[in-house]
Amino acid sequence: MIKKFIYLEWKAFTRSASFGKNLAMKILIGFIMLYFSLIFIAMGVGAFYILKEMKLEPLVTVNKFLIYYFIADLVMRLLLQSIPVLNIKPLLVLPFKRPTIVHFSLGKTALSFFNWIHGLFFIPFSVVLFIEGYDIAGITFWLLAIFSLIYINNFLNIILTNIDRLFVVFVGIAIVLGAAQYYDLFDITAFLTPIFHGFYTIKGLFLIPFLVLIGLYIFSFRYLKDNLFIDAGLSQKVDIATTENLSWLNQFGTLGTFLKNDIKLIKRNKRSKTTIVMSFLFLFYGLIFFGNTHQPVAMQIFAGIFVSGGFLFVFGQFVPSWDSSYYQLMMTQNIPYRGYITSKWWLIVIGTFVSTILASFYLFYGLEVYLTIVVGAIYNIGVNSHLVLLGGAFTKTPIDLNSGGGAFGDKKAFNVNAMLLSLPKIFLPVLLYGIGLYFDNKNLGLALVAIAGILGFVFKEKVFSLIEKIYKREKYSTINAYKQKS
Repeated sequence: MIKKFIYLEWKAFTRSASFGKNLAMKILIGFIMLYFSLIFIAMGVGAFYILKEMKLEPLVTVNKFLIYYFIADLVMRLLLQSIPVLNIKPLLVLPFKRPTIVHFSLGKTALSFFNWIHGLFFIPFSVVLFIEGYDIAGITFWLLAIFSLIYINNFLNIILTNIDRLFVVFVGIAIVLGAAQYYDLFDITAFLTPIFHGFYTIKGLFLIPFLVLIGLYIFSFRYLKDNLFIDAGLSQKVDIATTENLSWLNQFGTLGTFLKNDIKLIKRNKRSKTTIVMSFLFLFYGLIFFGNTHQPVAMQIFAGIFVSGGFLFVFGQFVPSWDSSYYQLMMTQNIPYRGYITSKWWLIVIGTFVSTILASFYLFYGLEVYLTIVVGAIYNIGVNSHLVLLGGAFTKTPIDLNSGGGAFGDKKAFNVNAMLLSLPKIFLPVLLYGIGLYFDNKNLGLALVAIAGILGFVFKEKVFSLIEKIYKREKYSTINAYKQKS
């Protein structure tokens, strides 16, 4: 039966209408995975000797930072790791046992890149510990505990993604512990380091995370099995119906019609509401960089771009996927592409402007810091807003707005493809800012970034003409991609 499922998964992958177009991106992602794999192996081999040269005890030092490692791993999973699922509707009407379907779906997660990549660090590190004379049994038990914790994160990702209340609790705890550690109020490593080191020194202690892992697997299995029905997730929550005219937008003609549609979309759907929450969280991104003397100075403009551009990156990267459920209908109407693109641009501009105003609390760090955020906003409006709209013509990821499952709705707020397309939006402002730093003049760097943004705004119409042509050229391939529901 499992062999049959693997066969069906392969057929679904190769027969997808977007297989050919996404193949190049998959190959690129494959090279990136290979690159990080080699880095992890090198770190695993070299970590012991580097820590020794720093006069630190390698195993104790690694155990000290394991809590940060696993929290960062879980956050990355929540943001990037897709939960492998089967298209269960056709399977449930066939003589397949539900437990088999669930076990296969959970088994797919065990093979995820987010799991085996850790082994490329911890296994070479453990081998070096063997060679350097550490107790073989202790290291073996320690390694078993580490892999149990890795897979605990794997199933926590499934649980937190599907159960919103637990997701909120996790985010709250992570923020409180992170803030307490950053401001030297509470050091959680002082309590957890002896436990992690105990996996090596105390025989049998590794059974605790192993049993927790088994418990999480059973919980995940039962949760998914109990919700494995044809109509699961299809029933709609009944609320009191409300109407919104937003008639004041009528004065803007076609542009106003598109804006009304987008505002209603954001307010009424869980997946789009998430963009507001994530945009708000982006406001605090600068706390990592501003006032931190250990960060390169060039990273300040990086922070300024993200603080002011949260809505741009979260909402803009999925244009026109927000309209994927009725995109075919839209294309049968006499709708000008220029008006459609302009409405999305204005929504991004409004979101960037609001974020910049809300970020005024950074004045606490000084006028120069807030000026960096303002310059980042100018660049986002003049350049990055065009880039996200341009990227939207090639990012053909359908979004099911009717789905309410998961902390991030139907799909994650971020995905690898969107992240890769976002990289060019960052390199240019950092380069321009770096030119100013090269001449030991921050103001020159800020001026260069601001000028780039202003030039983008000046040539907006020409850029929009180019984007409009690309959208028209990609029209039918986009419609074809949005037909792929699984």
